[in-house]
Amino acid sequence: MKAFIAVVSVCLFAGLVTTVSAQEGRPAPAAPRTPPPAPAPGSPGIYKSDEELTTVLKAAIARANGAQSASNIATTDQYSVNIVHREKAAGALAHEGNTELHYIIEGTGVVVTGGTIVRGAQGTLATIQNGESHAVKKGDVIIVPAGSAHWYKDVTTPITYLEVRFVAPK
Repeated sequence: MKAFIAVVSVCLFAGLVTTVSAQEGRPAPAAPRTPPPAPAPGSPGIYKSDEELTTVLKAAIARANGAQSASNIATTDQYSVNIVHREKAAGALAHEGNTELHYIIEGTGVVVTGGTIVRGAQGTLATIQNGESHAVKKGDVIIVPAGSAHWYKDVTTPITYLEVRFVAPK
């Protein structure tokens, strides 16, 4: 879990984050809310202990019920940090305006990135044509540029990852 703190610190405090848009593919909150503003320059960083992260991880796994669940670690108007747990494949998608970093905490599978999203018949998962497939395992990092297609095509063993969304500087 100490790797969480390192990844969050690198992404949040290296000057890479500027804004984050709505989170696609996630259930909408019960009531609209405005995320708190980012910490002011010079303020202390956000610290999450191993115990706090373990609690968030367990909550995501408990809610998954054979599908996918996400538990928020921190969200402001500058970034979003979540723990995502997938127990099966999910459809392809892309997030305009958001670069994503996925740090694989546990599990194995295949992620496809790049290429073109292909929408199937209603009720089927979207796929990717002409993308690159990557076998992933614990400790791997995937960086998905804003607007790029990505797809957890195969989940061999349940995958849990730290997801950091931010807008990368030009």
